[in-house]
Amino acid sequence: MAFENIAERLQGVFKKLRGKGKLSEKDVREAMREVRLALLEADVNYWVVKEFINKLTERAIGSEVLESLTPGQQVIKIVHDEMTQLMGGSQSKINVAAKPPTVLMMVGLQGSGKTTTSAKLAAYLKKQGKSPLLTACDVYRPAAIKQLQVLGEQLEVPVFSLGDKQKPVDIARGAISYAQKGGHDFVILDTAGRLHIDEELMGELEQLKTNCHPQEILLVVDAMTGQDAVNVAESFNQRLGLDGVVLTKLDGDTRGGAALSVKAVTGAPVKFAGVGEKLDALEPFHPERMASRILGMGDVLTLIEKAQVNVDLQKAQELERKMRLNEFTLDDFLEQIQQMRSLGPLEQLMDMIPGMGKVKGRQGLEIKEKDLGQVEAIIRAMTAEERRKPEIINGSRRKRIAEGSGTSLPDVNRILKQFTQMKKMMKQFTQQQFGGKGRKKGFPKMPFLS
Repeated sequence: MAFENIAERLQGVFKKLRGKGKLSEKDVREAMREVRLALLEADVNYWVVKEFINKLTERAIGSEVLESLTPGQQVIKIVHDEMTQLMGGSQSKINVAAKPPTVLMMVGLQGSGKTTTSAKLAAYLKKQGKSPLLTACDVYRPAAIKQLQVLGEQLEVPVFSLGDKQKPVDIARGAISYAQKGGHDFVILDTAGRLHIDEELMGELEQLKTNCHPQEILLVVDAMTGQDAVNVAESFNQRLGLDGVVLTKLDGDTRGGAALSVKAVTGAPVKFAGVGEKLDALEPFHPERMASRILGMGDVLTLIEKAQVNVDLQKAQELERKMRLNEFTLDDFLEQIQQMRSLGPLEQLMDMIPGMGKVKGRQGLEIKEKDLGQVEAIIRAMTAEERRKPEIINGSRRKRIAEGSGTSLPDVNRILKQFTQMKKMMKQFTQQQFGGKGRKKGFPKMPFLS
């Protein structure tokens, strides 16, 4: 999970602060020492930590905290504000050319995930209603062109290539000309990388920059490499002048050092974060939302945005009607599980819900991806009639369902019991809210309908 280590440490510090009715300067300084250690353990740049803690301490020992009725909450707010500023303050969007196409030059070391990220960025732009053109400028790495073409086919995004015998500058120029004629508003240049930064690599990238005048030079770095990622960013920035950074594998980075350091060290904001292997697993980077996740406040806005993209409004309204009339079936239950899984890994979703980070790991309250898969398998092993009328599922049917789903009889019994309990809760809730006469004023809409 992204930022897991630092999140646990910081939330522990703030729990102590919240437990005190009044804070002394000594309390604040002790808390800041803990925050400092948490950041250093998270592999945040030493000088970034030093300046960050100085700012926090200066604000936290001021009268707005020490004389506050809720001093613990005030300290948390200050940490949230300063952490947001540390990561860039606000979302940094792509610079768009006054006249299309906008040229995005993707750079980075070999193995950083540049080609896949280029495809993910094309998928993101396509979702925004844009017409991207992927361009294969890596003529050195074996199969780099083929990899981009395969990804382009999966996304139904065109890939421009002149093979591996042409110079990258000529390929890039050809792509821009092709985009102008074909009406593509974005050109994504997938450039070559090296195992380490060298003069040959930088010279080639500087040539591309000089000849193609990209609106964005985006560095792709692996978030899990921590300070190494920041050092790479600093080197590329000195030679090319970066417009932004894309952090890959942020979902697997338990420390978070790169995300918290890169803007302060290089001045280049993090613009996107890779949060999974799928081609739609690229998110715009929101500093304020990321700070909220780290501090255990959740990230409801990102969760809602995911739902708006993935949840079918008409189906959600139909589900609301079924709940109101107590017609919710196992088919509907299965559909809800599938929609939930379409939003992304369950652990990531839980981190976006305020307070759910604390629930994770508690005995009896763990929600695991494999559990949802088991529920799905059990329901799929039922007949259409059994899904509509679970009350007809007797002992022999349960045994057949267990065998057909590769689960056990207790697993089937547990799922059926949970479904029955859920239906009872829904019935009670809708009776309270509707009173049998349709929608009452003030009844909360189903999630994501408002």
